[in-house]
Amino acid sequence: MKLDPRQSEAFQAAIASGSLEAAARQLHVTPSALSQRIRALEESLGKPLLVRSRPCRPTREGQLLLQHLQRAALLEADLAASFRDDANTLLSVPLALNADSVASWFLPALAPFLISKGILLELTVDDQDHTYNLLQAGLAVGCVSTEAQAMRGCSTVKLGVMRYRAMASPAFMQRHFAAGVTRDALRQAPVMIYNRKDKLQDNWLQQHFGLSQSACPCHYLPASDPYLQAVRLGLGWGMLPEVQVAAHGGHEGLLDLLPQHPVDVMLYWHSWKVQAPRLEQLSAALVAAAREALQQG
Repeated sequence: MKLDPRQSEAFQAAIASGSLEAAARQLHVTPSALSQRIRALEESLGKPLLVRSRPCRPTREGQLLLQHLQRAALLEADLAASFRDDANTLLSVPLALNADSVASWFLPALAPFLISKGILLELTVDDQDHTYNLLQAGLAVGCVSTEAQAMRGCSTVKLGVMRYRAMASPAFMQRHFAAGVTRDALRQAPVMIYNRKDKLQDNWLQQHFGLSQSACPCHYLPASDPYLQAVRLGLGWGMLPEVQVAAHGGHEGLLDLLPQHPVDVMLYWHSWKVQAPRLEQLSAALVAAAREALQQG
């Protein structure tokens, strides 16, 4: 199988930009010419690769092709740097991480390594239950996820437990839970939700009170640090990771709704078995940093 570089470039641009028109502008060709390149690539491989929707998305075979093209580009970039003996050549690496890892341990622990190795991050932040889908779709070459099963061609490493606690400010506790944290009180108490993929609060409510978060008034705030700030300010109660709370002022000004019932979320690192040397080093550094920051057991 021999891939045409221009056809592959057109396919990747369509996925990255989300439309044939945007991809055509990026590559300075007409949408018709770009579509013809993708069609020729599909014909050469004998499979449909692109769902021409808005946004464009890859088919299952398109996902496999994206994965291959990303890995090949990283390997070629590292090989070219080695032949030039140029340690300063920058390497762009697309990763998918959960927001709470980005807001706590990831950047402080990995920044020195990223600088020293000349790695540029192309980071997609999503719920830890959904980052795996980005790796599967070919939009990342590594991810932190709750998924334990490795995808074909990938390896998975257990990172550790991110422990969450249902927390609120003292003023919020006094306002809503003066008589205790009860099912009826929770129905009236606003809850902080990261986004509509976030099921932490819903699972906690279901487990301990047989209550769905849809029965509660909800705030939606898809940003980890502002989410923590909103809980501290008394806008609502929410599930906060201990590692993030410790990195942002500790537990002062926060109370635990049910101290005996934390929620432990096991995280895993997924990456391709065949990796560029610097990506292999990044994987090792990320695993070491996560194991230092997260609970083990």
